[in-house]
Amino acid sequence: MSLKIRLTRGGAKKRPYYRIVVADARSPRDGRFIDKVGTYDPMKPKDDASRITLDNDKITAWLAKGAQPTDRVLRFLDAAGLMKRNPRNNPEKAVPGKKAQERSDAKAAAAAAAAAPAEGDAA
Repeated sequence: MSLKIRLTRGGAKKRPYYRIVVADARSPRDGRFIDKVGTYDPMKPKDDASRITLDNDKITAWLAKGAQPTDRVLRFLDAAGLMKRNPRNNPEKAVPGKKAQERSDAKAAAAAAAAAPAEGDAA
């Protein structure tokens, strides 16, 4: 059985509230879970201490049993000092796609062609 430490959504429409739970990876997002280990309230300000609550003892025990946190929960655990999250680096992210590259090349060529006759008139 593959265990995950993940978020389950609760709260009203447009007012999300999440529980941090340990669940079988195959169970649905808001379905059955094994243990509740914390909460996350994204509606509270970022500097509020009660925005994220974690039961450190339970989380440490579940991590020892092999539970894997999701990426979002891993961010919370990293902030709490329970686990280390390696920062991701994608230098290709800012490079435009093939179509956008073709459009910018065509635009540059058109601008160069428009500038060339104007220089000829001035001479």
